[in-house]
Amino acid sequence: MVIHIDGLLSSAYGWNTINWEAAVGIVKRLQARIVKAVQAGDKRKVRGLQRLLRRSFAAQLLAVRRVTSNRGKRTPGVDGILFNTPAKKWQAAQQLNLKGCRSQPLKRLCIPKKNGSKRPLGIPTMHDRCVQALEKLVLEPAAETTADPCSCGFRCKRSAHDAIEACHNALRLKGSPRWILEADIKGCFDHINHQWMLKHIPAHKGRLRNWLKSGYLERNQFHPTEAGTPQGGIISPVLANMALDGMDALLKKHFKKAQKIHMVRYADDFIITGDTKAVLEHEVRPLIAEFLKERGLELSEEKTKITHIDKGFDFLGFTIRKYKGKLLTKPSKSSVASVKGKIKAIITAGKSTRTARLIDLLNPVIRGWGNYFRHSAAKHTFYRIDHAIWEMTWQWARRRHPNKSLYWIKEKYFRHERNRNWVFKEKNGMVALHKMGDIPVTRFIKIRQEANPYDPDWAEYFKDRARKALMRKLKTKRGRLWMRQHGICPMCRTELDNEEGWHIHHLLPKANGGTDTVDNLVLIHAACHRQIHSLYAINQLPDASRRLIKA
Repeated sequence: MVIHIDGLLSSAYGWNTINWEAAVGIVKRLQARIVKAVQAGDKRKVRGLQRLLRRSFAAQLLAVRRVTSNRGKRTPGVDGILFNTPAKKWQAAQQLNLKGCRSQPLKRLCIPKKNGSKRPLGIPTMHDRCVQALEKLVLEPAAETTADPCSCGFRCKRSAHDAIEACHNALRLKGSPRWILEADIKGCFDHINHQWMLKHIPAHKGRLRNWLKSGYLERNQFHPTEAGTPQGGIISPVLANMALDGMDALLKKHFKKAQKIHMVRYADDFIITGDTKAVLEHEVRPLIAEFLKERGLELSEEKTKITHIDKGFDFLGFTIRKYKGKLLTKPSKSSVASVKGKIKAIITAGKSTRTARLIDLLNPVIRGWGNYFRHSAAKHTFYRIDHAIWEMTWQWARRRHPNKSLYWIKEKYFRHERNRNWVFKEKNGMVALHKMGDIPVTRFIKIRQEANPYDPDWAEYFKDRARKALMRKLKTKRGRLWMRQHGICPMCRTELDNEEGWHIHHLLPKANGGTDTVDNLVLIHAACHRQIHSLYAINQLPDASRRLIKA
């Protein structure tokens, strides 16, 4: 039995025989049409195209694929159901647009914050997550087209580094503004007005109302939700961004260019620059407060303050400050203390851990923290952290062998490598601890403000930007594979982006004599990897292999 739905090949095997290339093509074409309609100001056409995309089976399949391929795929909601088999995924895709389905309450969890308090996290059921992912496919093209140029948080192809670079560009010159309003919204996700969102956000009103009013279960007790959008829902960041969009246009409308009012926003954290403290205090702050009040939000009195650039301010883990007229961006003291504390906790908990295992636990922390701060003046900080890590590992090694000499301990745990005598390695020397000081410090290239990843006119720009970003990863196996494949998954012929996990697949299995060399490897989506191996059971693997080899 073979059925053709929207050009997608399905069969009795369902999920494992989907033509993902066709599915992505259908969705991208409809999203591009939505962008053009929004740019033309044709609201009626926008609604029609959104309805068409919402009902498309291709979009429903991609929504389920995203939910079942991300990090939360093993976390169920209040119903305890997971979509962990191909049959369940196929069935879920067919049931996304059923009428009369109501959202179930969220499962409330609390995760600790740096300041000791707890952040509430609402986890929807798998079905509700899939419906939200479908609505996000529909809503995001319009949201990206109408978004504030200064907004960088929770947006496709943008990151915290874009926000930091925007701060650098606004403050680096001699004649740049000297005062900064550091703003913090009090409980942004928890207090956005539901009526405002239902009136102004162009989403499916019935579904949006169900999500907002679904309530949550905490310790088996139901609590209604009268305001806010839950942290943990797939569509929540898009809704929050759309609620805050418009601040930049409001500032440009009320202030002249000579007043040097610039705004940089990352989700609900933002800064506003100004030439004088009085303008920020008596004009900008009341204007922003009034803007937020319409949406049920308010500024935090404790965390909102005005700072001079010579004193510096912290933003997204960085400290931005002018030293004798020169602007420098460095890791903040709290960020340095945080990573040192995390490394110390790992080493303390691993007092009896094997050397190789301890190194495997430490390397991702060292590499991840260093890569986040590598686009700042962080080289001296990297060396200081390396020295602190050496002191911790030396103390760890001495504790394990209290009756051995220091020379014996040094020879056992620390090796000579190039011009270094204290490289922490396991006995056979195959696994070594990363040095944060080896991470090169480079300037980050900020994304162009008007760039839209859903607009076909910007396709070449984003492709070239992704290629340049991966050039620095050529030393890694994944980086070389990505460059070889031009950033395309050879199984589904779609982009290898950060929405889903990546797997390395052996063209010739190791059991059949395959090797780990680059010539025998391809980089593919996690979902595509599972699909390839499922083809063993229906004797279609040769076709898939030929397709990969041809790529």
